[in-house]
Amino acid sequence: MTRRLGTSAIVLGGIAAMMLVALIPQSGYSQATEERVIYLAAIEPKGGVTVDKESFPAAPLPKGGGYVLNAPNPQGRWEVSVYQFSPATVVVRQGERVALEIVGINGAKHSVHIDKYHPQHFVVKRGEIGRIKFTADTPGLFKIHCEEHLPSMEGTLVVLPR
Repeated sequence: MTRRLGTSAIVLGGIAAMMLVALIPQSGYSQATEERVIYLAAIEPKGGVTVDKESFPAAPLPKGGGYVLNAPNPQGRWEVSVYQFSPATVVVRQGERVALEIVGINGAKHSVHIDKYHPQHFVVKRGEIGRIKFTADTPGLFKIHCEEHLPSMEGTLVVLPR
């Protein structure tokens, strides 16, 4: 029993140490002169099948351009797709200078904004990169939205406190 508690204490101590290291500003993250570039992609995962293998869904998907459900074609094939940011969560530290680069993979255009940090929409087109810069001065959770592809094309900017 004593041995088990000792092992648990060591494991918990190791986890605590890793958490402390994660909170210590790393080189390049807290220096005001450096800019951290984070890359995102505007993507559209798809799936399809024929009605002889899976019946076409009876329930509609949520309204908006984020979900697309195409009815069966003459050969019986139907498809579903969803627009998303990849990755959907971006984590930065308070005080960091950040540049987000979003490349348009699918979808003709994406009118993107980030609550608090970039409230005006900027356009990302397929085959192009939209770049926004800001200083993450306020800790919290902030939504990243694409106006054309709501409700699914939404991400989260996490600004960790100092």
